Amino acid sequence: MSEPAGASSVGRRAVTVRVLGVLALASVIVVGLWLGSRPLEPADRPDRPSPAAGAGTPSAKASEATPSAEPPPLDGLHVVLDPGHNGGNAENVAQINAQVGDGRGGAKSCNTVGTSTLTGYPEHAFTWDVAQRARDLLQADGARVTLTRSDDTSVGPCVDVRGRTAGDVDADVLVSIHANGSENPAAQGYFAIVSAPPLNEPQGEPSRALATALLGALGEAGFPPSGSYASALSERADLGTLNWAERPAVILELAEMRNPEEAELVQTEEGRQRYAEAVAAGLAAWAG
Repeated sequence: MSEPAGASSVGRRAVTVRVLGVLALASVIVVGLWLGSRPLEPADRPDRPSPAAGAGTPSAKASEATPSAEPPPLDGLHVVLDPGHNGGNAENVAQINAQVGDGRGGAKSCNTVGTSTLTGYPEHAFTWDVAQRARDLLQADGARVTLTRSDDTSVGPCVDVRGRTAGDVDADVLVSIHANGSENPAAQGYFAIVSAPPLNEPQGEPSRALATALLGALGEAGFPPSGSYASALSERADLGTLNWAERPAVILELAEMRNPEEAELVQTEEGRQRYAEAVAAGLAAWAG
């Protein structure tokens, strides 16, 4: 038997709803399959480190150049300082009077006692103190320093040994530190001595250039130059320390120990420090 008209209409609507539901579900499945099959866009991808944080990009610290330490100003310079005379010379006269070669085919005494102030302060003590102070200053600026003697109580060394030291240790320069002992108490001031005529190339213009630098530094430090020599530079052929030198070499007479004012100055630590600073400054100027 056929259904009544009202029931048939309700049945058709129910069928229609079921069909629409199936179609909607099918659409969802199709869209889902399509979305799953396409590549993810950048915005869809999981969070990951940005290129700036990646291993392939140098960090700020890695890209900063590490500055290299500047070498000290006198790095590579090797200086021989020769403190004149020695504390044991006076008690060993026979030893210091022994003859050694003078570097020009003649002979002369191994060494001498040196001078002193009128109150008895000895040249050997002055030169030893100044040499040590100058050594410390030069080493602080990177120079290597060799002293020709290791104390102020021994004898010598002889002048030929002193003169050859710079060549023996492969140093760049030799500065022999002294103080003068003129009998005239009015004499004052510093001067330098070079070997003349020179026996080799370093004893020529290189030694004169060294003398000029040292004399200039003493003048800049406020010390008076000697009036006994033109430009405070003396030339001598009889000094074994200079004649035996194979490097630029100068004997530096820093003061007149018989002059009352300079005698007082050399006996003070302040005065000796000033002389040492001038010696170091002169060597620095010479080294360039």
